[in-house]
Amino acid sequence: MSRFLSNATNRIDSKGRVSVPAAFRSVLAQRNVQELYCFQDFVFPAISVGGPDLLERFERQIAAEDPFSPDANEMSLLIHGGGVFMKLDAEGRLMVTDFIRDFTGISDEVAFVGRADHFQLWQPQAFQAAQIQARRERRLAGRRSG
Repeated sequence: MSRFLSNATNRIDSKGRVSVPAAFRSVLAQRNVQELYCFQDFVFPAISVGGPDLLERFERQIAAEDPFSPDANEMSLLIHGGGVFMKLDAEGRLMVTDFIRDFTGISDEVAFVGRADHFQLWQPQAFQAAQIQARRERRLAGRRSG
């Protein structure tokens, strides 16, 4: 299966690089992703990372709107204004830039979180807190519907 699943936390080295988990690199290789599209998530303090297909999916949504509509403009602001292209180095590491650090609060470790067709970069404690909150909300939703 070529999906990003699970999560892993890796340390940032002294040069500001972090190794992308092998399972995630394998998915990138299966999908032949050479350049990573990274954008600031719309909901969470996380950077979403995928291939060009991820950007193209959002651009198709923008193109389906009136180019002068508030929706198209907001989406472009988030997708284009909040996005960058990055590449892994030869050892499968990603540079943890200010773009990533400033938005996420990441300092010395990165939590890599699978999201099916892309993955996210999180500050580890923020990821744990969001996961706990999501479980709590799912549990409460289950009680209300039962």
